[in-house]
Amino acid sequence: MKPKVYVTRHLPEPAWEKLVDACDVDIWDNDTPPAYDLIREKVEDKVGLLCLLTDRIDAQLMDSGKHLKVISQCAVGYDNIDLKAAVERNIRVGNTPGVLTDATADMAFALLLSAARRIGEGYDYVRAGKWETWGLSLLLGQEVWNATLGLIGFGRIGQAVARRARGFNMRVLYYDTSRNEKAEDEMGVEYRLLSELFEESDYVSMHVNLTPETRGMIGKSALQMMKPTAILINTSRGPVVDSEALYEALKAGEIAYAALDVTDPEPLPPDHKLLSLPNLLVVPHIASATVKTRTQMAMMAVMNLIAGVNDKKLPYPVV
Repeated sequence: MKPKVYVTRHLPEPAWEKLVDACDVDIWDNDTPPAYDLIREKVEDKVGLLCLLTDRIDAQLMDSGKHLKVISQCAVGYDNIDLKAAVERNIRVGNTPGVLTDATADMAFALLLSAARRIGEGYDYVRAGKWETWGLSLLLGQEVWNATLGLIGFGRIGQAVARRARGFNMRVLYYDTSRNEKAEDEMGVEYRLLSELFEESDYVSMHVNLTPETRGMIGKSALQMMKPTAILINTSRGPVVDSEALYEALKAGEIAYAALDVTDPEPLPPDHKLLSLPNLLVVPHIASATVKTRTQMAMMAVMNLIAGVNDKKLPYPVV
């Protein structure tokens, strides 16, 4: 008999085929997240759970899944999972590290360029029938070549963005909880204190995990330290930016622009006041959304799930 597992979202075909070959799969057949109470109900007789960042996996849910051996997260982040509770219940947790580095770095730089040159506004301008002639002052943006990029968080993704910035001859600053002198020597990046990075950067790009320390990291005081021409890019986690403070800063012109792949709340309601601002670009959490990357993520998650339900070592473990 195949081990029973529950999957909270559709998977790319190669990953799905591998999973159904190895497990008895119950899947939520919808593009929106399943309700918390439904997941609790579904895991009651399951030994494995494959979930996403949008699914709250807490101690109460784990207690409902008395037979759970493994929770496989199809994402790099896992702050939606109570790791302490999982360890206490001898449930292993896996994620999908490394695979989305380049796709996310590409998106961060795409957002940087789009915000700098006001691509979203230009698209809306043409679609609205406003384009009547060439204008010397029409939709003026910021230079990227030779500009200063500040990276907050200098792990795999932050370093990948730094490599892309070299192609634009950008001066790259970084802040992290620890210095990386090897990267400084090899990549020509410069370490800065957080306040110094805010003050010197033309572009500030977020690449941190969501922790109690990083939640609200970009708030009123941080935004006021930035240049009035600064552009903020966030492809990390929505709550690292205080949405209310960002709204006020953009509205008042304290910074020039923001480009977000992640938001708080997520998704943003259509009537959220942030979406009323012309100097904000928002995309729906698609930084890793390439065919190659999402397929690899799903395959890694499936590999973790299959290993876990068969009492084998997870290839990509968290705990």
